[in-house]
Amino acid sequence: MLNLLLPHPAALVKTDKTKTLLIADPHLGWEMQLQEKGIHVPSQTPKILNKLTAIITEYKPDAIVILGDVKYTVVSHEFGEWQDIPDFFTKLQGYISSISIVRGNHDANLEPLLPENVEFLPATGAVIGDVGVFHGHKWPSSALMGCKTLVMGHLHPVVVFRDPTGCKITRQVWMKAKCDTEALARILLRKNGVKIEGSVAETLKKHYNIRPKASEIFIMPSFNDFLGGRPVNETRPRKEIGGKALIGPVLRSEAVDVDDAELYLLDGTCLGTLNQLRQL
Repeated sequence: MLNLLLPHPAALVKTDKTKTLLIADPHLGWEMQLQEKGIHVPSQTPKILNKLTAIITEYKPDAIVILGDVKYTVVSHEFGEWQDIPDFFTKLQGYISSISIVRGNHDANLEPLLPENVEFLPATGAVIGDVGVFHGHKWPSSALMGCKTLVMGHLHPVVVFRDPTGCKITRQVWMKAKCDTEALARILLRKNGVKIEGSVAETLKKHYNIRPKASEIFIMPSFNDFLGGRPVNETRPRKEIGGKALIGPVLRSEAVDVDDAELYLLDGTCLGTLNQLRQL
């Protein structure tokens, strides 16, 4: 069962035996890019750690899974990351021992910065109870189709409101979209190199011993609220792939009803659907 930990950009997956905390896209070390441009911002990693440990103290999860993009640089390491990231995880282990990372597109060469007992999960995702989690820059594994609920990061969804003077307000949001279960399963089987034999359900049963159940997907806001995001209410329709299109192959597929996705502020306020906000 998935519980959103409002007003935090975090969620809790509960099973009969465990509680797993989910966060996405902390992007530790983003300040280094600003410093290279002459904008000197102190490291915000301690503030991000304090926010995370406060959630851990309140909800007492057994494990934490970070849905990708632990660091800001994509391939290389900035000098500050060699200090901030190891320090972040060493202190985090004082609050929770089981730490896993679903590999995101910013997580190349991350291993040298982490304690040895931090577990890496593939970018194609993992199953936690009845919830399938993945980062979002790649197609998830077909095995996740056995979960009713999917959760991803990568998008950093925000909404932008503008007044007549041109001033704008940006707010982080959760997105909840419906999935066409069979259509998504068919796409994932093909993308993962599995030939469909008979029906989609029969193929999933044969290769993964599951039946397709994925009917909804949640897109998490970035845990780093100092970052910007992608203004989803200013994106183009799916068929117009371009600079302002939604990112990630799953969200661009016809199997996910992004246009009618429900949007929620971090305090739980429902803003309506994405289509409704685009028309404002």
